[in-house]
Amino acid sequence: MNRSLTLIITLAVLLVVDWYGFQAVKAATQQASPGWQRFARLLYWSFPVVALLMFALSATLGSDFWGRFKILRGFLFSYILIGYLGKIFMVPFLLLDDLSRAFRWVISHFNSSSTVDTPIVANAPDAAAPAPTAQLRNPDTISRSEFLAKSALVASAVPAIAFTYGIVSGAHDYRIRRVPLVLKNLPKQFDGLRIAQISDIHSGSFFNKTAVKGGIEMLLREKPDMVFFTGDLVNDRAIEVKDYKDVFDKVKAPLGVFSTLGNHDYGDYAAWNSAQEKRQNLLDLERVHREMGYDLLLDEHRFLEMGGEKLAIIGIQNWGTGGFAQYGNLKKAAAGTEEAPVKLLLSHDPSHWDAQVRPLFPDIDVQFAGHTHGMQFGVETKYFRWSPVQYRYKQWAGLYEQGDQKLYVNRGYGYIGYPGRVGMPPEITIFELKKG
Repeated sequence: MNRSLTLIITLAVLLVVDWYGFQAVKAATQQASPGWQRFARLLYWSFPVVALLMFALSATLGSDFWGRFKILRGFLFSYILIGYLGKIFMVPFLLLDDLSRAFRWVISHFNSSSTVDTPIVANAPDAAAPAPTAQLRNPDTISRSEFLAKSALVASAVPAIAFTYGIVSGAHDYRIRRVPLVLKNLPKQFDGLRIAQISDIHSGSFFNKTAVKGGIEMLLREKPDMVFFTGDLVNDRAIEVKDYKDVFDKVKAPLGVFSTLGNHDYGDYAAWNSAQEKRQNLLDLERVHREMGYDLLLDEHRFLEMGGEKLAIIGIQNWGTGGFAQYGNLKKAAAGTEEAPVKLLLSHDPSHWDAQVRPLFPDIDVQFAGHTHGMQFGVETKYFRWSPVQYRYKQWAGLYEQGDQKLYVNRGYGYIGYPGRVGMPPEITIFELKKG
């Protein structure tokens, strides 16, 4: 199916949802004042209008227009998302009402058919007189249809409130997650080593510098021995980090800050005037890593030495499955690390673990990844966790183990697209290495 046909079908489905949901708005506000009715209808139709406006701007001005107004795009996208999620929540109530109407119509049809030939009784009451058992409707009650319409509106408010709160509070509700890593080959000199990980900063999406700075201060108070940053410093362009460079260059650790690149760092999702311009953008981003004091690992490794023992830190460029870029070369990066009893890998995409790391490099002890963001939406409790992203990624958040190998997927520090988080707060991970 080509892109144009997909777009037409999508727009048609959304218009059907719009029209269907509008019936609930009309039914629920029929007793309201004309002013409130107008307000409710204008608010309702503002969502498809904004959606069409974004589509028109993208079609006429190109992706570069939104490249210059990323924060505005994020909030407009969120407005549309909240609106259509609300409408989707309406649909079950409206369907229930329509099915109920259809059932009553069928029953009444058969009842009326069966009484057509009923003979007239001579002493029957005057047809003009009210039936003795007729009951007047209580003015304080509402019909089933009106009740369901109002229930649909209440249901539509649930995602609106949740996703609005996710922007106002959830976007920068940084959480420290403490994870022990038990490694059987860990030399005793590294027992107790503390590593902090952050991932997926996406500096081009930020709108609250004070809050972002507060998260970094939380990390520094943990006093880690070293820090891993596992990619996606920007959304597309190196210039996005300009206003936040003085925040992230504060990240320091006694044994160093090691970083790698994520899929967004290469500028693959932006429009460029030439291949050279895109290449220069990547070089500028690499320079930013160095200027912030990050040791950027591009298919290479470093050794950490203590008491005559070595620990290898390996970092590769982005490598992912499912259509994501595969720039990394793990064979090249790991070459020469054979002498290290423990190898720690920085690789942005968790799909790399099953695709290459486990089957081809069984001596890599831990992969540190990000990329999924936990989809910035989900539910996590002690006994249950769920996010839509789990239908795309087998490993999407937290610690995974297979034999002696481990993978940790960080939920991300920033956000992209929707400028918030619901049930999936931004994460700063603190690992403590322990000898198994």
